[in-house]
Amino acid sequence: MRVLMILPALTEATSPLFRPIKYSLFPPLGLATLAAYLPADDDVRIVDEHVERFDPAAAELPDLVVIQVYITSARRSYELADFYRARGVFVALGGLHVTSLPDEAAGHADAIFLGPGEDTWPVFLSDLRRRSPLRRYTSKARDLTRLPPIRRDLIQRHRYLVPNSIVVSRGCPHHCDFCYKDAFFEGGKSFYTQAVDAALAEIDRLPGRHLYFLDDHLFGNRRFALELFAGMRGMGRVFQAASTVDAVLAPDLLPAAVDAGLRSLFVGFESVNAGNLAAQRKRQNVGSDYAAVARRIHDAGVMVNASFVFGMDEDGPDVFDRTVDWAVAQGIETATFHIMTPYPGTGLFRRIEAEGRIVHRDWDRYDTRHVVYTPRGMTARQLEDGYWRAYRDFYRWGNLWRGAATHERTGDRLRHLAYAGAWKKFERVWDALIRTRQVLHALPLLESALSSFGARRPVRAAPPQRATIAA
Repeated sequence: MRVLMILPALTEATSPLFRPIKYSLFPPLGLATLAAYLPADDDVRIVDEHVERFDPAAAELPDLVVIQVYITSARRSYELADFYRARGVFVALGGLHVTSLPDEAAGHADAIFLGPGEDTWPVFLSDLRRRSPLRRYTSKARDLTRLPPIRRDLIQRHRYLVPNSIVVSRGCPHHCDFCYKDAFFEGGKSFYTQAVDAALAEIDRLPGRHLYFLDDHLFGNRRFALELFAGMRGMGRVFQAASTVDAVLAPDLLPAAVDAGLRSLFVGFESVNAGNLAAQRKRQNVGSDYAAVARRIHDAGVMVNASFVFGMDEDGPDVFDRTVDWAVAQGIETATFHIMTPYPGTGLFRRIEAEGRIVHRDWDRYDTRHVVYTPRGMTARQLEDGYWRAYRDFYRWGNLWRGAATHERTGDRLRHLAYAGAWKKFERVWDALIRTRQVLHALPLLESALSSFGARRPVRAAPPQRATIAA
């Protein structure tokens, strides 16, 4: 059977001017995971439109097309699906957007998949070979114990800065109202992990030193995380991952991760306004001292990639400057800003829709860069303008110097400038590397920067919890 698996480009990744590096970071692991269930004699190809141009009319027709759909790739996903269905090709659609709006997706597919596919995908393949596939497959059983090795041979490593991305769990133990992925795991366990031995075996199969864990919350299962980090100790790896505020303040998780090679941590601070956190069910952040969180991570020799969301109901026009000033004062190396976006299927969407505040359903604009609802504390124009200003201000050279100056060691200051500056100040260089397929050659620089972190005094004990968000 000839199988074509496609990750359509997100709308914002198709600019003819330049392509930001973030769209060439990670290969499509979800599709490569599903490909592992196919027989060895099937002819399988994975196309990632973020890193290669793809013309379906110029390619041989496959027997099966599998498309992973996100909200801002929905338009392109449906175009591809309709093209192949019109030519008699069986089309299967899955992903976050399909699960959120199954009836919309079903109009463009022969079969749709709701939720993760580890349990439903093998059933579908069996049904397809018997010529009796269902129109809809809904995940119920959540189990990674029989997950086959990912088909990394189908990934074009040279097109990605971080080809060694890895996922060892699914979902998140928390349920924030604005989280797009929460609906994806309805009807079954919302957070579950691989066996530690299987995760370590996957790590062993990856070349080089650098790893990037794409798990929503690598620290989400304490026992699993501690056993994983113990198994990784001595491997000589350096890795980046994501965690939550409360897990950073746990007494044992961060030190164990650092000993295993953690050098950069994505943390969802989300808002400097405490009232927003309770309203969005971001309970793991409520009452935490954000400055202590940043300080504890830095004391461990780990860089901080902080995430913030603008436009929550407690936010006024001052939130942008307050957030940037706080992040710079804490020496945050990189920051990611978002406009609050009510994704279909989330509690946030249901609440704002009930209040009559959704202004349109143009999914191309649900990209966390446009305002798609009526804000309460400011106008839509103020919100969009403030979002762009926050990015400009945080990454101004003056603020990068101010942030770097908060570190005690000269080496840390230089690395702060190099890492943050390279991320945002040299986008044209990244574009050239992407277009000439040379982006992987920048990986040794990333490994070098990350390797220089982590040689620090022991991580200080987590401070007592105080209801302090930001000064």
